[in-house]
Amino acid sequence: MLCEKFRTESSVSEKPAKMVKLVVATTVDPASICPAKELLAKPGWQPGPTLNEGIRSFSNGDVRLLEHDKGIVEEDDLDQRWENATGQTVDEVIFLSKHTAVSNRPALTIHPIGVPHLKEGDVPPQGGKPGWAAPPNPRMGPWMILLNKIAESHNLIPEFEITFEATHHGPVTTKPTMFIEIGSTEEYWKRPDAAQVVALLVWEGLGLGGGPPVGNWSSMSANNKVLLGIGGGHYVPRHTDVIKKDGCWVGQLLSGYSLPMEDPGPSKGKVNAQDIAGTWKHSIRAAYDATKAGFPGGEILAHLDQKSFKSWQKNAIIEFLGAQNIKIGKPGDFQKS
Repeated sequence: MLCEKFRTESSVSEKPAKMVKLVVATTVDPASICPAKELLAKPGWQPGPTLNEGIRSFSNGDVRLLEHDKGIVEEDDLDQRWENATGQTVDEVIFLSKHTAVSNRPALTIHPIGVPHLKEGDVPPQGGKPGWAAPPNPRMGPWMILLNKIAESHNLIPEFEITFEATHHGPVTTKPTMFIEIGSTEEYWKRPDAAQVVALLVWEGLGLGGGPPVGNWSSMSANNKVLLGIGGGHYVPRHTDVIKKDGCWVGQLLSGYSLPMEDPGPSKGKVNAQDIAGTWKHSIRAAYDATKAGFPGGEILAHLDQKSFKSWQKNAIIEFLGAQNIKIGKPGDFQKS
């Protein structure tokens, strides 16, 4: 059965906090509301204000859990709307959601959001706005390591695959954002142990249990290199391998479908990047700019899944990156010092 919905509402005023973190769940998705229920069962939560739109909130330290009744990608600008309603500044946004896959394999996934490859006039199939990418939440890389640890301790591995997904879908946000998802069918969306693992990830990762938060970004850290993934399939396996091995910082992750490139056809001469049509150049630039915004002061390095490209695609991407002064990193460049 679907987890019991939280109905607590309050007009309790809160003292403005300097910075707050939003965790967002929806009652229409068991893979969202079940982890939220597990999280709210832990100590320290208090009812918060209900927004005019009927969005409930709960408060614990500098964390605000928001609960709404629409699809998870349908509520745009929750970060800005919260700031306008409360006067509190939003530092980051974390969405809890279900994951679907043709394979139906059970999975726990993390990913950034955006649809930077879509052009004006396109209708995003799952929210967002054409050409946009949200700043990636810097916690993604460190939390992938933590997620593996917690999932293993709850005996979800190897049954569940623990992986990144490529950048895709909305909703629109302007603050550093990530999705945490349970996949891939209704049976697993409702799994109590999967919900507990996601709740623990948020609880420990944000330091709500008294330990230090995991994944706080600082440009002064020993390694300030950030991986900008370019190429590969939806689960970006080569990028994921580097991230899991080295625990590096992770930015936007563009799969091949987010790099639309029109084949220039046979040519006797060199094909230049400017000759290859498609939105791929904008997609890369938008992903890079969003990653810079998510990691102020960081060194952003593009990591290419070179085997996923045809030679003309790879050459064009490398040429474009050079023209944009975007450095390319090898796997060893992301290792912690």
